Amino acid sequence: MALSPHDNNRSELLRQLPLKPGWFIGLGIALIILGLIALAYVVGATVASVVYVGILMSIGGVLHLAHAWSAKGWRGFLFWSLSGILYLVAGLIAISNPLVGATVLTLVFGAFLIASGAFRLWIWFQNRAQAGSGWIAFSGLITLAAGLIIAAGWPGNSVWILGLILGIDLLTQGWASLLIGMAIKRTQS
Repeated sequence: MALSPHDNNRSELLRQLPLKPGWFIGLGIALIILGLIALAYVVGATVASVVYVGILMSIGGVLHLAHAWSAKGWRGFLFWSLSGILYLVAGLIAISNPLVGATVLTLVFGAFLIASGAFRLWIWFQNRAQAGSGWIAFSGLITLAAGLIIAAGWPGNSVWILGLILGIDLLTQGWASLLIGMAIKRTQS
């Protein structure tokens, strides 16, 4: 199969970059292993991800409060304080009771997917005469369907859905990194 001039330019650019394919390949293998572990233990992966989000929210809440109290004379003091308290309380709830946190996050995630899918369908409808706009509709339908499936199974699916999504995401990132590393290795040889 003959390469186009565009492919030759891309290969030459890849050869010039100081990319180390071993790092991509190693990262890909590690992410694939982590994804398989997450898929094998979806409830544990859900709990771990909710605790992680809870820790980040708690840190964010403390930072909001520190900011609010450092700028007491500012008109936004009450807003920043309230925002910090809400972040901190939500984070502490997620840490202390990850299943409640998973239930809330799953509901929010499902609602986000429904809204995002509906928005993409609206964009498609506004641009349906455009070439290739069917892909926007396809993407919107898939996202909307995923959101509706999550919402229909809520709250029962809350203990495993976030772990499943995390596992799938780790697997896809792992495969992408592995394949990129192998492609770089081929172009550098």
